[in-house]
Amino acid sequence: MSPARKRGVLIGAALAVVAVVVAAVVLLVREDQAPATGGAGEPAEAAQDSPAQVAARFLRQFEAGDLNTAPVDDKPAATAALAEARGALSPVSVKATLGEVPTTPGDATTTSATFHASWTFTGNSVWKYEGKLDLVRNAGNWVIRWALSVIHPKLEAGQRLSVAPVSAKPVVADRDGKALVGGDAAGVAPILQGALSKVASEQNGGSGTPATVTVSRVDASGKPVETLFGQAKDSDQPLVSTLSVASQSAAQKAVDGFQGSAIIVAMKTSGDLLAVAQNAAAGNQPMALRGQYAPGSAFKIATATAALQQGGITDDSPVACPGSEQIRTRTLKNENGFDLGTVSLKTAFAASCNTTFGRLAGQLPPDGLAKAASQLGLNADFEIPGLATETGKVEPSSSADEQVEAGIGQGKVQVSPLGAALMAATVATGKPVVPKLWQGLETTVNAGYQAPPAGVLNQVRAMMREVCTTGTAKALKGSGNVFGKTGTAQFGSGAEANGWFVGYRGDVAFAVMLEGSNDSEPAVRLAAKFLAG
Repeated sequence: MSPARKRGVLIGAALAVVAVVVAAVVLLVREDQAPATGGAGEPAEAAQDSPAQVAARFLRQFEAGDLNTAPVDDKPAATAALAEARGALSPVSVKATLGEVPTTPGDATTTSATFHASWTFTGNSVWKYEGKLDLVRNAGNWVIRWALSVIHPKLEAGQRLSVAPVSAKPVVADRDGKALVGGDAAGVAPILQGALSKVASEQNGGSGTPATVTVSRVDASGKPVETLFGQAKDSDQPLVSTLSVASQSAAQKAVDGFQGSAIIVAMKTSGDLLAVAQNAAAGNQPMALRGQYAPGSAFKIATATAALQQGGITDDSPVACPGSEQIRTRTLKNENGFDLGTVSLKTAFAASCNTTFGRLAGQLPPDGLAKAASQLGLNADFEIPGLATETGKVEPSSSADEQVEAGIGQGKVQVSPLGAALMAATVATGKPVVPKLWQGLETTVNAGYQAPPAGVLNQVRAMMREVCTTGTAKALKGSGNVFGKTGTAQFGSGAEANGWFVGYRGDVAFAVMLEGSNDSEPAVRLAAKFLAG
């Protein structure tokens, strides 16, 4: 072969190699850019996708409720079945997380994977279970083998899922067996629902929020085959609270009918809580149990207790009730400046003479009011299962002026509605009272107290009765044998005041607190409404 011809052959061969390389590059680019298809224009699984990747992708679409493009061997059946299940159960959300996926040999044609499903329903009850996915190779790619058991492992051909409200059996019952949580308890004790549910969950082994629905598998005719979720055991007994649905409903109706912030706490004089009610204006935190407020003249129950013990007077002792008086550096005035002259301590209490009680407080030792308040439970500390509570805070006065202010429930004196009801219960029963919310779950007493002497309390009771017959709460004369004390307490800049009524009737003690009502008369009206209910 001539040199020229040899050079031509070499050049041709080189060009052929270049052409092959270019073609290969073009082919690679095209294959990289073009999506693979798997019949009817649907995306096909890439051959390199592992069973775990395929199962994870399927579960994401299972969560979303749409299996139209899922890696499953029977998309129409899968899509229809899942749509029917979700339509029947109406979940708030569905979560599905991949569990175990065994290692699969390269030549395997079947394998499986587990997953964890979680269906959340209205009311925040959650149905959880473990499921299983079977995978098969289809045209070289892994896909889910469809069966109804993919939705739930016990679901069989010809069956479907069904949902129903949970049985009427309460999770928490009141003292009379009526539902407080679960059953037909909707709307009862709204401010305590979280605490009641939490304690019930803890007592049931931390099983979470009580179920609000039952989920069952039923046959083609709709006949139940098995309850899969939410079925209470026949032996289950509700946790029993001291609350009373009747008392709670009466208290809630009273506060809900008030335009401003309103709170009512009621308890048996034995300590059993009967009602804890506050309206929307009072906020979504249980201020009834731990909110601290100036009690105003309602605190004169404590001031009178201190004066009767430490001041050498009785409820019949004559005292001055001028319309206005300067005591040390403080000028005290009676409401609207009324002047009674010289009257009995009982009459001054019934009329709520600020001048009388400011002067009496100023004559006490610096710790005189704090001691009396402690005897009435206002410095006690309790731990009620499920509830954070604070009865009040009354400390020894640091100055004479501070003591005068404290004598009429102003200055640094702080009381919660719970503490005020506890004070009334202590006067009524003559013994220290421990507030309780549960039957069978005890309240922890971190700081207890001793009640005032019986002779003192007899006089305080007579004074509180006169308030409701001839005094500032005489509007309660038609409400039975009520004992109590009104109060108006300025707060903040002094431009607004809280209204109070604190008292008891029979074996029920209670406190009404209206934030910013600027008068005690609305509190008296709410007390009458509660007692009528």
